[in-house]
Amino acid sequence: MAPLTVVPTPVNAVPDPTHHDGPGLFRNPWKIHNPRLAELWRFARESRRDTDPTRPGSFASTESKPAIPRAKADELSVTWVGHSTFLIQTGNRNVLTDPVWGKRASPVPIAGPRRYMPPGMPLTDLPPIDVVLVSHNHYDHLDARTVRRLSELHPDAEWLAPLGLERLLARLGATRITEADWWHQETVHGLTMTAVPAQHFSGRGFKRNQSLWCGWVVSDRHCTWYFVGDTGWFPEFGEVAKRTGPSDLIFMPIGAYEPRWFMAPVHVNPEEAVEAFRQLTQNNARPATMVAMHWGTFKLTTEPMNEPPIRTRTAWQEAGLADDCLWILAHGETRWFSPH
Repeated sequence: MAPLTVVPTPVNAVPDPTHHDGPGLFRNPWKIHNPRLAELWRFARESRRDTDPTRPGSFASTESKPAIPRAKADELSVTWVGHSTFLIQTGNRNVLTDPVWGKRASPVPIAGPRRYMPPGMPLTDLPPIDVVLVSHNHYDHLDARTVRRLSELHPDAEWLAPLGLERLLARLGATRITEADWWHQETVHGLTMTAVPAQHFSGRGFKRNQSLWCGWVVSDRHCTWYFVGDTGWFPEFGEVAKRTGPSDLIFMPIGAYEPRWFMAPVHVNPEEAVEAFRQLTQNNARPATMVAMHWGTFKLTTEPMNEPPIRTRTAWQEAGLADDCLWILAHGETRWFSPH
């Protein structure tokens, strides 16, 4: 494995301190509504009354077909494991995002949101993993048992995570860890990776906002792709495109958005997801592709589990975007990408 190379932060990407909220604490620099305790109880009551008819195991799935051990130097493939977990094979590098193979998005195995669909491929079938990208520490994006197993199977993997997560990852067995502030840039195995802003929050157990949250823009000489992570609508999508350049492939969350009075600050809905994609790609010289994520795996909110892709397709068509530039993958599906 090549050693980690740290690239100085570009002059036009000086970290903005407004998302730092005192030593070891973080906040959203944009004015958003933070729910009060009474609203948390209201959301809990509405969730208990949920009558979603979607049955676990009812979504499409297919056998994954990643390149073993690696894709060719000029190839890029995407395999959807579920939720926000993807195996992205770009050139001859294997990248994993927000790794969750657990049966529940929870700190305990007997409670919390249960998987509607099994992982799209067994964790033990992964090819050699070079890089793991983490967007934040919520249980549906960072699963402790998964991190421990990955660290055993892929001890040389480079873990890139936002500020405040090194200690947790190290405790779970990861050894090659780099923390990043917003706009910080690293080059690892020939991939240039930039941590970019998102509007969200962090929390495990009773600790809240003691680590940062982010998206990741990844580039090599063939392609640029943007893993948005978790986010509500925020005014920096255009700035991300301006600072990091045009993205060919954008992994965009489309689920876990209802009720809006509670979820709007932290999760875009399908219409906002499509508008964010439009803002990110409006100056692209060639068409880009949106890959839908953050749906169909864990029941986190009150919209029907099968609604996000339906509303996303409708918003996509109403925006006049090309049908073949929207990917809504089956669980386990591997799809190959070539820049248009």
